[in-house]
Amino acid sequence: MNTNKNLALNVTQNPSKLFSLLAKNWALFFLLILILIFSFTGKRFFQLANFQNIIHLSTTSLLLAAAETFVIITGGIDLSVGFMMGLSSVLSATIMQKMHAVNFLPALSISIGSIIALIVCIIAGLISGIMITKYRVPSFIATLGMGGIASGIALIMSEGFPVTFLPPYLTDIGNGYLIYIFPGKAISFFNKPEGITGKELKELIRIIPNSFIFIVIVLFILWHILKNTKFGQHTYAIGGSMVAAVRAGINTNRHLIIIYVLSSFLAGLAGVFNVFQTGIGNYTQFSSMYELLAIASVVIGGASLFGGKGRIIGSVIGVILISVIENGLQLSGVDPFYRFIAVGLILIAAIIIDQSFPDLF
Repeated sequence: MNTNKNLALNVTQNPSKLFSLLAKNWALFFLLILILIFSFTGKRFFQLANFQNIIHLSTTSLLLAAAETFVIITGGIDLSVGFMMGLSSVLSATIMQKMHAVNFLPALSISIGSIIALIVCIIAGLISGIMITKYRVPSFIATLGMGGIASGIALIMSEGFPVTFLPPYLTDIGNGYLIYIFPGKAISFFNKPEGITGKELKELIRIIPNSFIFIVIVLFILWHILKNTKFGQHTYAIGGSMVAAVRAGINTNRHLIIIYVLSSFLAGLAGVFNVFQTGIGNYTQFSSMYELLAIASVVIGGASLFGGKGRIIGSVIGVILISVIENGLQLSGVDPFYRFIAVGLILIAAIIIDQSFPDLF
């Protein structure tokens, strides 16, 4: 207790420490300021249901940002994650659709479709990693090419249309909640209480989306890997100095291959979860900019495009910041397309802060 008081006293008495604290956590402070502003300007913004909706709709973005975090820390870039998500979504949905059409059990159709899509994404990440390490193809080019291939395959498979007629229960899982409360009458877990009519559904209180549980588990595992394991230490070492990492005995080629496999796997996981959320298989449009928004989130969260810096928690803050801007603008009656202007300005600010105070992060 005394230690916390002393820390607070030191920060208060030493303006430079306070400035360093603000500069290092500027994205978090800016997020809190936005939440405060939108609480006054946006109707129903400061409600549990809205915050749960922000997290739920950010799940795929969080997975893509986590993928980019590992890559960017090593000093690379992965421009394929958005298109890998689209390929995974279309491929898993197509397999589910075909199996469901010949009366396979829904659980079997869903499981096989998801697993095959993830395996394909892992293979794609492996190919990208080999091109980058063995053939010295710049990560920008290798992943851009892989993204184009993934996008083309997805469009060929779907013929440019969403993949529909999937097994039941998909959206019930993807859009479900841990707790359902019908005030004064019933409480249930994972499933809505039975016997509730359409009008009564408006009174139903939903707490903790399944997507929140899923993303917390995934992000915790990734945070632990990056912060507390030798693999995480080697990731930072490679981004800090490739030459020093090689001299330290790190197998940099193998490590980078694993990084790009992990990135592609997480993008595939985002695609599979997108199917659970929407109930259809969606290909990725070139104008969607999923990968660019993921990169922006990581940089806003404190990572450096030169490598050696980055945190999972920082990337999470970056994603939530962008999502809050979009949600808050929409509820405030402002055209959500202004989000792109806001994100661009925030991204420029992040780069300026990173270059001006390189020793803070």
